[in-house]
Amino acid sequence: MASARPWFGAAAWRRLRDLGPAARRERERAVARLARDCELMFGLPGVGIAFVRDDRIQRANAALADLVGCRADELAGVRLADLFAQAAPEADGGWRGERPLHCRDGRVLWVQARQRAVVAGESGGESIASFVNVDARHRAEHAVARQAERTRAILDSALVGIVTVGAQGIEWMNRSARRMFGGDLATFVNLPISTVATADPDHPLRRSDAWGELVEGETETFECRLQARDGRQFWVVGNVVSTARDAGDRQLTYALLDIERRRDAEARMSQARAQLQRIIEAAPLAIALRDAQSLRVLQVNAVAAANAHDAPGGLIGCTPEETHAPDVAAQQRADMQHALAASEVTTREYRVERDGAVRLWDTRYLPLASHPGAPPDQLLTVATDVTEQRAAQEARLAAAIEQREMLVREVHHRIKNNLQGVAGLLEQIAQRKPEVAEPIAEVVGQVHAIAQVYGLQVGQGGPLQLTRVVEAIVASVQRTFGRSIRVEAGGATVAHWALPEAEAIPIALTLNELLTNAIKHCAPSAGAGLACALTASDDVLQVVISNPATLAPGFSLARVPGGVSGLGLVRALLPRRSAHLTLEQQAERVVATLALRPPCIVSTNYQ
Repeated sequence: MASARPWFGAAAWRRLRDLGPAARRERERAVARLARDCELMFGLPGVGIAFVRDDRIQRANAALADLVGCRADELAGVRLADLFAQAAPEADGGWRGERPLHCRDGRVLWVQARQRAVVAGESGGESIASFVNVDARHRAEHAVARQAERTRAILDSALVGIVTVGAQGIEWMNRSARRMFGGDLATFVNLPISTVATADPDHPLRRSDAWGELVEGETETFECRLQARDGRQFWVVGNVVSTARDAGDRQLTYALLDIERRRDAEARMSQARAQLQRIIEAAPLAIALRDAQSLRVLQVNAVAAANAHDAPGGLIGCTPEETHAPDVAAQQRADMQHALAASEVTTREYRVERDGAVRLWDTRYLPLASHPGAPPDQLLTVATDVTEQRAAQEARLAAAIEQREMLVREVHHRIKNNLQGVAGLLEQIAQRKPEVAEPIAEVVGQVHAIAQVYGLQVGQGGPLQLTRVVEAIVASVQRTFGRSIRVEAGGATVAHWALPEAEAIPIALTLNELLTNAIKHCAPSAGAGLACALTASDDVLQVVISNPATLAPGFSLARVPGGVSGLGLVRALLPRRSAHLTLEQQAERVVATLALRPPCIVSTNYQ
């Protein structure tokens, strides 16, 4: 029994000694039974027990030693407060609760601890402390709590309003739901979800009783208007799911998405489509919308249908080949495929013949995509009848050209008159001053040659017929010198050649100088021997001027110096690449051959 004495206080042993022998033996047997019960209790596995006196452990069982991670005898004398990671409360006769326990290897275990005084009401005396390992449960609960906090944080950041409703009403809702409802959580706790429903008696949120009968995990979708605490009404789409928490306890979870802006956008889009349709129907344009893949008509207005001599409904689903002639349909299909590959508006013009009338259509293609960057799925076609417009433009252009030609003819006529006036003044000077009559006469011939060209241009616009230029220059030279020149045109092809405006004056001056030079070096008695012949072969036209004369011995056209008269002027005026002049002796005649090639001359034979 000596080993049992530390378990009882000194006062208990003194009371035991004061008893009589019989009572003492009975009490000792009772104490022995109590000691055995204590030993059995100390030996319980999984429950750490310590006998504490003055806040120090007197004895600890093996279970407590296992929790701490040491031997039981090593715990003797250890302060009870040193076992806890957090300060333990002062012993006031007893306490209980979950506390973190220090282990010798540095670990911290959560235990369910309880301390009771051996004698009730004693403070700081003897007590029994028990410890049960609840670390796994505590950590699991902590993990569940953290997960719940994370879940609530995630739900709070969601743009969808989440509301949980129990038997008593609303239990929780996230930030989006609080913003929708216009109040904080405390405002709506334990209120029915129908609090935010409108006055509609068939409002979906008034069916919470029916939704309570949903099979667990099954969802119900709805769309309705809600009314917030501030009076604002808005549309939401949502679903509700039923979950079971405990026996007979079910919870409804609502997910609500504010679609007020979407509904407004849909309404605006509907209005815009209706307005666009009215504009399309009222517009004086042929408008059609086609599928990008098949090019079939999806939508068409009345103008386009009238031009196709059909009703709008009859054109729906038609391809270009079903509404146009094969050649026009093939061109339209190619243009549509090109427009779908382009990123900008494609413009084309078509000539369409129907019922014997030819109409011009200015057509524009615009590819349409569902969103930027996506390939086009539709092709918008807008066509305008520009037949009258083109006719008016052509009429205005013809009038402008006619006015220009009239002005040019007037200018040429005035230039001719002025040049003839200049030639007359020069002739008067030559009559007054005979010493300069010869060079003045040469200048007068050149002025008359230029005047002849401008005179021809008065009645004709564009290139001048070469035969007319030659005949005019021959006539001018004949009048100036009073000599006869025979003109011959070999073949009908000579009349097909003409002189551009830019080359007319240089060629006319060249012919004037060659004819004048031939007259000067021809004997007066041989005047009838002067001849000018025109011949044409392939793309070369030759002007051959011949006269009875003799070239000086060793004459070479290449050695003739340039000048302002005679052969020097001819060499300066002739285009080098398209004109070639030869001067040679043939028997008793001197022959000058002027060979002209395009672009110095142009052909007017377009057959």
